[in-house]
Amino acid sequence: MDYLPIFCQLQHKPCLLVGGGEVAERKARLLLDAGAALTVNACAFSPQFHTWAAQGRLTLVSGPFHADLLADKWLAIAATDRVEVNALVYQCANQQRIFCNVVDDPKRASFIMPSIIDRSPLMVAVSSGGKAPVLARLLREKLEAMLPQHLGKLAALGGALRQRVKRHFAEPGARRRFWEKLFAHHRLAQALANQDADQVEQQVEALFSQPLAARGEVTLVGAGPGDAGLLTLKGLQELQQADVVVYDRLVSEGVMALVRRDAERIFVGKRAGHHCVPQQQINQILLTQAQAGKRVVRLKGGDPFIFGRGGEELEALAAANIPFSVVPGITAASGCSAYSGIPLTHRDHAQSVRLITGHAKTGGSLPWGTLAKEQQTLVFYMGLTQAEEIQCQLLAHGMSTTMPVALVENGTSCRQRVIEGQLGQLAILARQAASPSLIVVGSVVSLRSKLNWFTTQAQLQQTVNVDALSQRQGVQ
Repeated sequence: MDYLPIFCQLQHKPCLLVGGGEVAERKARLLLDAGAALTVNACAFSPQFHTWAAQGRLTLVSGPFHADLLADKWLAIAATDRVEVNALVYQCANQQRIFCNVVDDPKRASFIMPSIIDRSPLMVAVSSGGKAPVLARLLREKLEAMLPQHLGKLAALGGALRQRVKRHFAEPGARRRFWEKLFAHHRLAQALANQDADQVEQQVEALFSQPLAARGEVTLVGAGPGDAGLLTLKGLQELQQADVVVYDRLVSEGVMALVRRDAERIFVGKRAGHHCVPQQQINQILLTQAQAGKRVVRLKGGDPFIFGRGGEELEALAAANIPFSVVPGITAASGCSAYSGIPLTHRDHAQSVRLITGHAKTGGSLPWGTLAKEQQTLVFYMGLTQAEEIQCQLLAHGMSTTMPVALVENGTSCRQRVIEGQLGQLAILARQAASPSLIVVGSVVSLRSKLNWFTTQAQLQQTVNVDALSQRQGVQ
């Protein structure tokens, strides 16, 4: 370990900053935010320093640096554009055993300034020891996106409740379970984010009044179509907080890699023609886990409310009075079409889009006459086994045999393959595609040659040659 990470309490403590330019300004902001009693020494100062001095927030000392300025200081920062001045500040600070940071010179630094994620009183610091500051900044940006803004309020609330929790729960294990529930409480987090004081108080009182073994809750999360980068920020946060994750076959390995390591994983994968776990049993798994007091994430590919039977599962939870919430995901139609260079709507091609399941409920039928109309895009989910029926019905209801179609296999993943052709060839195309695949029908498919951005040239060369295929199988 090159540096020991520590957090310094600088409130009202005298500190010295040498330098009066833009770089020094950035360091001054950090020290002022930390409450330091700041003295700034330079031969010239930027306007911002004069403003701070006029506000009484710091003291300016004009002129060359001298060692006496370090007297009684807790730490020093050298941020001038002169190497010899910075080196002198560092040397004098070392002699007086004062921690010193020299900007952009890690060899002359007894402490370093990390990239900071501020959720006061919760603080996260990232440092590369001065070796890769841009990398540290990029990591900070990722953490900024991952850590919700309400975390600071949650930490402050925890501090305010500490003594009450000690009095209420005599046993340490009980206190630990209370804190786990408090910090992972979805509705409390929403109330803090919305600054709803009444709702915050209500949720806190409910935690104190309910037994710690009270039932948990279920969050229905859409995992997106495959690419883990398409998982929403809210979905990621739920995965990191879950005690149990119940997931489908269509959830990619990349998304599952984001699940909290110690969370229990329950696979309930289903594929066409073979249901590993019946829907009723999935519903019961969710109920059982929630009633055991666990925070459950039901993770589904795409969006759980678009052909994902999410509504059916929530009905079962509602009937059992289990709290639940929903985090939508990017549905396959949106993700796969975007990664294929096929806009679902276009002013010159389609003014509407229809999402259709290839597996209608037993006895159901589709409005083929409406679906065959022009100026719209049709997207069929789970339609491979019904491709011949889709082709025949659309042709029978007046759609042109030359209408462009595309089948998107393993959409948004590195294994994505797009098979293009015409409606008259759809049945034969479907026999060349593997599940999961999406069928897109509409003139917008013709734009793919211009708008494709994701598929590599090598993948393009592997695209099925529809005309040659048709000739081999006798399709005219």
